[in-house]
Amino acid sequence: MNLEKETNSRQGENEILLEVKNLQVSFFTEAGEVRAVKDADFTVKKGEFFGIVGESGSGKSVATKSFLRLGPQNCRIKGGSIEFEGRDILKLDSEELRAIRGKDISIIFQDSLSALNPVYTIGSKLTEVILRHNQMTKQEGRKRAVELLTAVGITEPEKCMKSYPHELSGGMRQRVMIAMAMSSHPKMIIADEPTTALDVTIQAQILKLLKRLQKESGMSVVLITHDLGVVAQTCSRMAVMCGGYVVEEGTAEDIFYHPSHPYTQALIASMPKTGGGKFEQFLERDVSDNSGSLCPFLSRCKYACEECEKSLPGFAKISEGHISRCHKGGTISWEMK
Repeated sequence: MNLEKETNSRQGENEILLEVKNLQVSFFTEAGEVRAVKDADFTVKKGEFFGIVGESGSGKSVATKSFLRLGPQNCRIKGGSIEFEGRDILKLDSEELRAIRGKDISIIFQDSLSALNPVYTIGSKLTEVILRHNQMTKQEGRKRAVELLTAVGITEPEKCMKSYPHELSGGMRQRVMIAMAMSSHPKMIIADEPTTALDVTIQAQILKLLKRLQKESGMSVVLITHDLGVVAQTCSRMAVMCGGYVVEEGTAEDIFYHPSHPYTQALIASMPKTGGGKFEQFLERDVSDNSGSLCPFLSRCKYACEECEKSLPGFAKISEGHISRCHKGGTISWEMK
């Protein structure tokens, strides 16, 4: 597995841009409360490519959409703090929040076809987004839109401006979404599974584009994905989510070559391997946790002990910048097979 190693020499690379502490997000349904995110912590530095991985339902998309307080009516942020450049987003009023959305923090949604309005041309919506956050005339906005489409690799930008979303391929629509996200020179972009619906060739192109734009602009990118291969290609640091909790965080090299949490080890072990490598079975226990206050991987962990059935573990320091939420933190051996 190739891990991209780049030395980021930009000034302020170690400064914290976004700090999330004890984030709790719930959905309220007729069946009761569903705790989607439970005491999640994230730290995103300026100018870095940060990945959040986990299986479907782990809470990664809900957590990151909370950075902009996006969610349906039955979604509620119950606790914690989300500090962006020292300001708690959860304490901002509607006007202050609108000033950040799309300008300082942009988002690229998973389904580009649903994210783009089908009755408007690409040019009209892209120009609208540009004018919303920039002081310029409509003509200047359209010129800027063409420049953005060119920058994201669309070969016929003028034709694209006149097109409707359904007339574009999935890869072109995703490039349009990236152009929209870049239109106001954001300090951070949230990319929510940006390559899920694309074939492998287009996926590689989109990831390369994001990496190039991030490097050229110095912005931070938070990439949400369940594809570990995507993270290995792009991210310098990453967090692993399971059952609403962050269970491990560290550099990409730490996570892939020295995974500490059993859940992280299970994710890596489940990846397809050339030559038909052995898949290690982790579903060995049958311990239910109706309280939601124990390790979310308890019922599937072959390393679980009596202490695991009594309390939720705190974070153990494995090495500098590498932490794991496990009672046996750092003591479980791992060998990549």
